[in-house]
Amino acid sequence: MRMIDQRLASLAGNHRTVFLVTVVLGFGAGVATVAQAFEMAGIVDAVFLGDATLDTVAGPLALLAAFICLRAALTTGERIAAQRLGERVVGEIHSRTLAHLEQVGPVTLGLEHSGDIQTTLSEGIDDLGAWFTDYLPQLALSALVPTAVMVLVLTRDPFSALLLGLTAPLIPLFMVLIGTAAESKARERFTALARLGAFFLDTIQGLGTLVALGRMGDRVEAVRRVTEDLRQKTMGVLRLAFVSALALELIATLSTAVVAVEIGLRLLYGRLEFRDAFFVLLLAPEFYLPLRLLGQRFHSGQAGVAAADRIFELLSLPVAVSSPSGGTSPVTPPRMIELKNVHFSYPGREGEAPRTALQGIDLRLQKGETVALVGPSGSGKSTIANLLLRFVEPTQGSISADGIPAYDIAPDQWRRHLAWVPQEPHLLAAGVADNIRLARPDASDTDVKEAARRAGADYFIEHLPQGWDTPIGVRGARLSGGEAQRLALARAFLKDAPFLILDEPGAGLDPESIEALEQAMSQLLQGRTALIIAHRLSTIRRVDRVVVLERGRVIQAGSFSELRSSEGLFSTMLQSFGGTP
Repeated sequence: MRMIDQRLASLAGNHRTVFLVTVVLGFGAGVATVAQAFEMAGIVDAVFLGDATLDTVAGPLALLAAFICLRAALTTGERIAAQRLGERVVGEIHSRTLAHLEQVGPVTLGLEHSGDIQTTLSEGIDDLGAWFTDYLPQLALSALVPTAVMVLVLTRDPFSALLLGLTAPLIPLFMVLIGTAAESKARERFTALARLGAFFLDTIQGLGTLVALGRMGDRVEAVRRVTEDLRQKTMGVLRLAFVSALALELIATLSTAVVAVEIGLRLLYGRLEFRDAFFVLLLAPEFYLPLRLLGQRFHSGQAGVAAADRIFELLSLPVAVSSPSGGTSPVTPPRMIELKNVHFSYPGREGEAPRTALQGIDLRLQKGETVALVGPSGSGKSTIANLLLRFVEPTQGSISADGIPAYDIAPDQWRRHLAWVPQEPHLLAAGVADNIRLARPDASDTDVKEAARRAGADYFIEHLPQGWDTPIGVRGARLSGGEAQRLALARAFLKDAPFLILDEPGAGLDPESIEALEQAMSQLLQGRTALIIAHRLSTIRRVDRVVVLERGRVIQAGSFSELRSSEGLFSTMLQSFGGTP
């Protein structure tokens, strides 16, 4: 069992001031407890053995009340500071993880399960806060406060101090013995929790398919099994926590009883002063209290420690595109984007070799030019789009904008001049206007409506129940395919970027919708550089240049008419689609 996780401790080190304030306040509360016990022992001794009157002990009583209030105030301050420490570290982990996942990019991240990631970023990181709020400060206090108490008891009663020193290690010993199993159980529980989150997400996303295939009943039973697995693992963690709490409380109680018995016997035979005996007896429970709290809070932080392994796995994912170390190169709208001898391979899973996607691609996009990429599935069209979107970097070769290498340009600066219209646009469960405004968050309502008008989307938006504020559901569930793709075009109009990548939005639509979309697209392409990933050859008649890909290589390039009249893959594809369009 790890008493302290060095990775998490280093994160706390970034907020050492708040951590030190937390520990100082907690130690101050311990000192106030000692002072409180000292004053109480003196008052009881004076009243019961010294026949002191109320007037005589009025000053000590006021001082006792002051120490009690001071202890309460310091304890409250310590909890507030600990909470602040947890909030700051959790906020840092959230920001750091999200920033890293942004650099990892959607291609690499697509190999991870989104339900697992969602569980880690929500419940996992939130649970991790307990480690910083409760466990880490208590680890320091469990070393400082008992040591200070034992040193003070040593000056009053060396024999009792010896007993405290002999019994104190029993609590950490049992905590380590039980904690080893607790750590394993907590890790198993978090894995089951992440699995359940992923399972639920798969079920919800595939609900239509499951219902259509009549497999919903089987899926419900599978969800019940996964949920039961999580329940059993959660109960296993709780059982272990209860056993641990019982053991620690029993050890602390028996240890306090041993100290009380030896004090009573020596007091009975006149070998110990009453004031010293009572003072030590009052301090004995307080001596064990930090150690007991450490055991309890260790278990409360184990869920977070289990999540930490998964969080650091996400943080170790390779960065697909990194920002330049020497600073961001200023970039104006590029006049030419060039791919030169570009190779790319997708990393294989464990035990699998990398999958080659591109082999020696040379491609030049001039300002104002429209280029279409065609080729069979798996020929590398989407990979080129991913490279130009800076989702991944070439395995070999280079990409440049006006002669400036892409790796010298920060990805966000590069994408500032680029708009992307995917074949299946991702729509959020928000209002229509908010979904369009993703392209330019500071856009006014007038700009959003104008972009929608130019994309031909305003006619259906105004007929929605709440107009521009109508929630469109997850992934645009309330919209048709054509309506969703019009919103994607509206985003491109709103961003008004000089370079476009279009993954043929019209694929899969009826002829009427395709014609309307093509009219909007032709308006969007005016005066812009565009790369069209063509799935239907009827859409590329008016492009400036056609590039034909096969198995990651450029095998043909030229105008539509040139390629149509020459032998090769392009003419073969035309014939398979029913002849010349």
